[in-house]
Amino acid sequence: MDLILWRHAKAKNPEGAEADTDRELTARGRRQAEKLAEWLRAQPLRDVAVLSSPAKRALQTAQTLGLPVKVKTQLGVGASTADLLGAVDWPDHAGAVIVVGHQPTLGRLASLLLAGTEADWTIKKGGIWWFTNRVRLDETQTVLRAVLCP
Repeated sequence: MDLILWRHAKAKNPEGAEADTDRELTARGRRQAEKLAEWLRAQPLRDVAVLSSPAKRALQTAQTLGLPVKVKTQLGVGASTADLLGAVDWPDHAGAVIVVGHQPTLGRLASLLLAGTEADWTIKKGGIWWFTNRVRLDETQTVLRAVLCP
């Protein structure tokens, strides 16, 4: 299984009565998302599922891929690592899952996958962390394949 954690790109600052989940990408954020989407489309991923937080900025980031996007409430702001793992069916999903979500949850999941414990690791806005789960010599391994920042 390939699991790609993609933090939403740069969004507008909250102003006035605007709800946090209604914040849109800035022009810079759109460029960031498009640049990383182009990179993702060039990768040898198979059976790709794109899952997004319902927050507008995450959904806009995910849509730059040009693939169908499934919105999952369990990926929203304040989600837990258990929510994310359940939503993506790690490590049993066949193919690749791209999750577009938020900090601090994405960083905590990256820490859990690599270090075995949750810690507040940072994934930059628009950044991608790509993990692969594999079995070698009857041992399950998590491999970090790539980290990209826009």
